[in-house]
Amino acid sequence: MSVNSETKPAALAETTKPQSLSQTPQQEPGACRPFYVLPPSQFSPQVAITLDRMFNAFVAGFTGGTDPKVIPLALLDWWVKLAWSPGTHARLTEKAVRKMLRFSLYAAQSITDPANTPPAVLPLPQDQRFRSPGWQHWPFNLMSQSFLLTQQWWANATTGVPALTKNQKDLVTFVTRQLLDLVSPSNFPHTNPEVIETTLKEGGMNLVRGQRNWWEDWMRLSRGEKSLGSEQFKPGEQVAVTPGKVVFRNHLIELIQYAPATDKVHPEPLLIVPAWIMKYYILDLSPHNSMVKYLVQQGHTVFMLSWRNPTSEDRHLGMEDYLHEGIMTALDAVTSIQPGRQIHAAGYCLGGTLLAIAAAALGRACDQRLKSVSLLAAQTDFSEAGELMLFVNETQVSFLESMMWDRGVLDSRHMSGAFQLLRSNDLIWSRIVRDYLLGNRQPPNDMMAWNEDQTRMPYRMHSEYLRRLFLNNDLASGRYQVNGNPVAISDIQVPIFAVGTETDHVAPWKSVYKINLLANSRNVTFLLTSGGHNAGIISEPGHPHRHYQMASRPGQGIYMDPDTWQQRTTHNEGSWWPAWQKWLAAKSGDPVDPPAMGAPDAGYPPLCDAPGTYIFQK
Repeated sequence: MSVNSETKPAALAETTKPQSLSQTPQQEPGACRPFYVLPPSQFSPQVAITLDRMFNAFVAGFTGGTDPKVIPLALLDWWVKLAWSPGTHARLTEKAVRKMLRFSLYAAQSITDPANTPPAVLPLPQDQRFRSPGWQHWPFNLMSQSFLLTQQWWANATTGVPALTKNQKDLVTFVTRQLLDLVSPSNFPHTNPEVIETTLKEGGMNLVRGQRNWWEDWMRLSRGEKSLGSEQFKPGEQVAVTPGKVVFRNHLIELIQYAPATDKVHPEPLLIVPAWIMKYYILDLSPHNSMVKYLVQQGHTVFMLSWRNPTSEDRHLGMEDYLHEGIMTALDAVTSIQPGRQIHAAGYCLGGTLLAIAAAALGRACDQRLKSVSLLAAQTDFSEAGELMLFVNETQVSFLESMMWDRGVLDSRHMSGAFQLLRSNDLIWSRIVRDYLLGNRQPPNDMMAWNEDQTRMPYRMHSEYLRRLFLNNDLASGRYQVNGNPVAISDIQVPIFAVGTETDHVAPWKSVYKINLLANSRNVTFLLTSGGHNAGIISEPGHPHRHYQMASRPGQGIYMDPDTWQQRTTHNEGSWWPAWQKWLAAKSGDPVDPPAMGAPDAGYPPLCDAPGTYIFQK
């Protein structure tokens, strides 16, 4: 039967009308069975992603923000590739046999002539677990030597598997080291000669004190309190006491101007940009080790950024906000308070990375407000960022983003846990032995108290930081954009003073040294100092056991790799602060009268006394 033009649309509408699955369609004999039209799916890709994030955020609450899939997958990859490497099997078997023979010969000789028996293996220079004389006597010498040989064999087993990616290899090595550190004989009272000797000498009172210490720590941890003794160092009372005024405040920063301490000052002010992962007063601790106080006493007019501690309401703040509402706004304020003066700028850790971005953007725009840039333990190339990259890969960042998406912020205690694992011997196990087995509390100090005064990071900003800098290395690759334009470190037109620290696990000094490859070589002075990420920077004059190396690359000098640079550069004893201050002074003008505090006429009146209000935010 034909269908005319008037009835055809109605007929088509009839046949395409959605039907319930329970309905039986009417069919003419011999007609084709029609397709059922299902209702639209309720699980769109966005809904699925949201559910995934909710699940991952829930799991992250139990894992401290660490993706539980990463380690098992890495170990599985290592095991599978090891299983398919018969040559590596043979090599590791040979090494195991040789180490067993080596240990057996040492054990036999140490019984007959213990005084003249050299150790079968020496611990690494930074390993202090077996330094006590008791480890040289039987049977503890056998325990320590067996452990060190086992540790050495596992290092070969985890690093020598072919076809394993560097990231997987580093992760397997890291996990294996953590497990070995867990079962080290130094961690147990019956296998640690120092603990046994102390227990016999004190009649077990060390264990009683240790149990009391453990109970105090557990109760404080369960209540979310800081460690015992940290209350002795309160900002504005014992630390962060250098006199000054808050001269500007916005939603993201307070700008502190410190009062002059000399009759004359260098004409160029110094603006310091601290990391936002912790409170700024790492650079203004107690009066005896305050970098701010030292600089003020040397005639510098110092300005300091104090970052606001963000909440979940600040989840939308990104790297651009920290750049423009932070550094650029502070530069505007300092320029208004001291018009006509160029500015020395210094940045520490993440603050140094952001300062490098700002300086590159200013150089691209031919903005000449900066006089010099000092980068303290700050990376600009993240291709070799050390063991911290174990916690920063695509899988882990995606998992971390789910947790930040749920909460709006990342609490820095999640990152501090990762930092402690990087140095588990020094920061975890040695503390357990000292506090709980020997019963000796380490006296609290200002840096320990500061380390517990933690801050948060907005979801968007930290996600952008991890992806654009750590994962993609956009800044070193010329892909990082400011105001829609790419910037490069080579755009910085002013002298650069870069500081690395020898045992830095956060910003490894060889990674910091890469500034020599990115910047104009004639502008860079590099300094390497003893110590770690925090203690190496806070290295006041008079601090014992400090040394540094410092060199400026000649204008026509060739590039030296970091190891060659370290071998050829002169060692200097003492603090590096005077060397940096001398460098700043050489690039400053003749001394002038101190400036006023703030500039009320320019819209920057003193608002309150230092250390301000943002430092007290919880």
